[in-house]
Amino acid sequence: IFIPLLSHTLYLWENFNVLTCVFQDKQYVGFATLPNQVHRKSVKKGFDFTLMVAGESGLGKSTLVNSLFLTDLYKDRKLLNAEERINQTVEITKHTVDIEEKGVKLKLTIVDTPGFGDAVNNNECWKPITDYVDQQFEQYFRDESGLNRKNILDNRVHCCLYFIPPFGHGLRPVDVEFMKALHEKVNIIPLISKADCLTPNEVKKLKGRVRDEIEHFGIKVYQFPECDSDEEEEFKQMDKELKECTPFAVIGSNTVVEARGQRVRGRLYPWGIVEVENQSHCDFVKLRNMLIRSHMHDLKDVTCDVHYENYRANCIQEMTRCVTFTE
Repeated sequence: IFIPLLSHTLYLWENFNVLTCVFQDKQYVGFATLPNQVHRKSVKKGFDFTLMVAGESGLGKSTLVNSLFLTDLYKDRKLLNAEERINQTVEITKHTVDIEEKGVKLKLTIVDTPGFGDAVNNNECWKPITDYVDQQFEQYFRDESGLNRKNILDNRVHCCLYFIPPFGHGLRPVDVEFMKALHEKVNIIPLISKADCLTPNEVKKLKGRVRDEIEHFGIKVYQFPECDSDEEEEFKQMDKELKECTPFAVIGSNTVVEARGQRVRGRLYPWGIVEVENQSHCDFVKLRNMLIRSHMHDLKDVTCDVHYENYRANCIQEMTRCVTFTE
C-alpha cells in the first residue's frame, strides 16, 4: 500500500512542478523592466536642484559650494569693501551650472544672499529671501495651472544651507528669526561654518547648544526620513551617523596641499594641515553624502509634497474666499 501511494505522490509532485513552470512562463508580462525604463527616461531628461546658501559675509559660503560640486560658480564676483557695504541691501543672485557625471546630467542652481546679516540694523533682513521663495512657488503654481504643463521649469528652492558663525554661544537672534521665517517654506539644514576655528570639545558643545536652541524655539529644520527595514546595512549606518552629527561642522577649501605624501584639498596652518575630506577633521564628507548621494531626491519630494502643497492649499483657500466674498 505504501509504495504505490509514494509513487503516486511523486508523480503528482513532478507534474505540479511542470505545470507551475508553464503557468509562470505564460503569466510573464514584462513589467519587471519598468524600473529600467524609468531610469533611462530620467537619465535622458536630466535632473535639476536648487540650493540656497544664507549667512553673513565671511563664513565661507562660496568656498563650501565650490568644494561640494568641484566647480567655480563665483568667477566674476566682486568683493565690496566696508564703505560700499554700509548701504548694501540683501540681494538675491542666481548661479546656474550644468554638471555631468557618468552620463547623468544635473542642472544645479545656487541662490546666494549677499548682504544678509551685514547691516547695522538687521530688522527683517530675511524679508527679501522669504519673498523670493514665495515668488518661486507662485510662478510654479501659475505654470501648473496654465495650458502648457509639459515644460514647467522648477525653480523652487529645494534646500537652504544656513551658516552659523563658529564664535559666540549658540544661535543669535537673527539666526532664530531667519529660520523661523523660512522653516515652513524650505528645507533648512544648519551648518557650523569654519569649524577649524574650534577644538573638538568646542565643536561638540556648540552642536549640542544649537540643537537645544532649535528645539526650544520650535524651529523645524530638515528631518531625515526613517530607513526602511529592507535597506542595506551600510545605508542604515550612514543615515544614523548623519542624524547624530547635525548640525554639520564644515570646512571648505579649493586649495590642494600635500599631506602624508598625498595631495589633498585642505588648509595649511603653521601648526598643521586641515583636510576637508578627512572625517576626523570636519563633517564635510557627511554633508556631501547627505546632499548628493542619499537625500537629494527626498529634499525635492519634501519641497513638492509638503512646502509647496501647503502654499498651494493656502492659495486655493484664498481664491475661494475671494470668490465667495464677491458673490
